[in-house]
Amino acid sequence: MSDHLPPSPPPSPAAGLWDSVEELCGWLDASRPADGREGLLLRIIKLSEEVGEVAEAVIGATGQNPRKGTTHTWDDVQAELCDVALTALIALRTLTPDAREVFTGHLERVRRRSLGD
Repeated sequence: MSDHLPPSPPPSPAAGLWDSVEELCGWLDASRPADGREGLLLRIIKLSEEVGEVAEAVIGATGQNPRKGTTHTWDDVQAELCDVALTALIALRTLTPDAREVFTGHLERVRRRSLGD
């Protein structure tokens, strides 16, 4: 039997999506180089970078660049799409402290418009 204990698992993220968004937003706020309007705009523009990474992953997963070949997997595409969604939620939270309510209301309007009552 070894004298060493196995490493502890990393702490789990906050229980809920919005708790995690709040924590991440706070962490980003604590270290961002620009505040105010500029900080908000840069956080929103970050979405463009993340969407570009989705495109890069799709191109890599399909081998569309003959010089590079297949460089990504569909798991990479999934991860990049998650980054886009999370970046959007953090940008929304940066724009308004009522992000949860704004998103939930918008989702309900889209659901009703698309699927009916």
